[in-house]
Amino acid sequence: MNGRSIPYSLGIDFGTTNTVLALAEADGPARLVQFPTPEGELFAFRSCLSFHAPAEAPSDRQVAAGPWAIEAYVEDPAETRFIQSFKSFAAQESFTETQILGRRYRFEDLLSTFLLKVRDYAGAELGALPERVIVGRPVRFVGGSPNEALALSRYETAFHRMGVKEVLYAYEPVGAAFFFARELDHDATVLVGDFGGGTSDFSIIRFERHAGEVRAIPLGRAGVGVAGDAFDYRIIDNLVSPELGKGGDYVSFGKTLPIPYKYYAAFARWDQLAMLRASRDMREIRALAREAVEPGKIAALIEVLDENYGYQLYRSVSRLKESLSASDGDVFRFEAGSIGIVKPVARADFEGWIAPELAQIEAAVDAALADADLTAERIDRVFLTGGSSLVPAVRAIFHRRFPSDRIETGAELESIASGLALMARERDLSRWTMGAPSLP
Repeated sequence: MNGRSIPYSLGIDFGTTNTVLALAEADGPARLVQFPTPEGELFAFRSCLSFHAPAEAPSDRQVAAGPWAIEAYVEDPAETRFIQSFKSFAAQESFTETQILGRRYRFEDLLSTFLLKVRDYAGAELGALPERVIVGRPVRFVGGSPNEALALSRYETAFHRMGVKEVLYAYEPVGAAFFFARELDHDATVLVGDFGGGTSDFSIIRFERHAGEVRAIPLGRAGVGVAGDAFDYRIIDNLVSPELGKGGDYVSFGKTLPIPYKYYAAFARWDQLAMLRASRDMREIRALAREAVEPGKIAALIEVLDENYGYQLYRSVSRLKESLSASDGDVFRFEAGSIGIVKPVARADFEGWIAPELAQIEAAVDAALADADLTAERIDRVFLTGGSSLVPAVRAIFHRRFPSDRIETGAELESIASGLALMARERDLSRWTMGAPSLP
């Protein structure tokens, strides 16, 4: 598509788990940017990076992204630094930089490195970048006290490095709403729920037809910094961590003490396990193997960390979560090296584990309705998108509030990017987008 003469717009959905790009020309549907891989083309590009220093040239840095980063990490986990879900740090003032193979990377460095690799992997499929792109952003960034201005300032720096001159931002569920609105043949008030890896976001929009054109009026929004990643952690915390010593005791100077929970907090993000292995905590964990009441469990924890079983663990968790979305129960299997954790799990158990997150999501839905000053009866259609929208307990939140015939799901990975690209056709983009706010 290099050298195209027809004006086009680019929408970018930089997600915690996946990144999707979509192109839209003056009319017609949006088209997803495809990435050629040895296994075939894909459009959902994993939001991850790997950094590898080859033994023959330790001062060099081989950087990969997406499926190539995963492949590099799996091939040589001991010598590869793997980074994923780094969007979660965007609004965190406490995250200033990280050391990777002896070099310092700020958040904007990680994001720009990732975006440049995305551009390179897309190649001619993406072509020359337009001067302006529309980028999705969560309604609420992840974290206890997220700094929105800081996050968007970091985004701004990274996207400019990608080669984009002007960056506009739109709420991710608003992008999904534009995608969904293509199928509306009548005026409707729509609630859109977008469930990503790190956030669950909601927008309420009124779509009206005037002289053959669809007019969109934003009414309300809300969001919460929990979603699919939090569900994954609940599975690990209940099924895996107890088999690795969580909740156990150790004996020190004749006193029986609980094993520190902090060692298991790292399992919230499997790629961070490698950092735990390289930390001072690892020395304490090795000492626990001699003092623990159940030393075999601590030995298993050490093996998981030493052998970098994080990716295998992530895949086991993902398989269980997907299975429980389709059935009332299944068997969890995590088998790596000498580790074998095999347990039956009922969907009801899983739903009990994620009850705190479900309550936060439910409160955010109510907050969106309150922000729009609407009752559930005034919502004509509900559109749910994102991977966690497939979790039955998440869908149940909406079925308790709205008639089933008003609720639709689909396009779990493509709707936001496509909607953002289509949004660029709006005559008055200022009603839907924003620039990066200035830091105080």
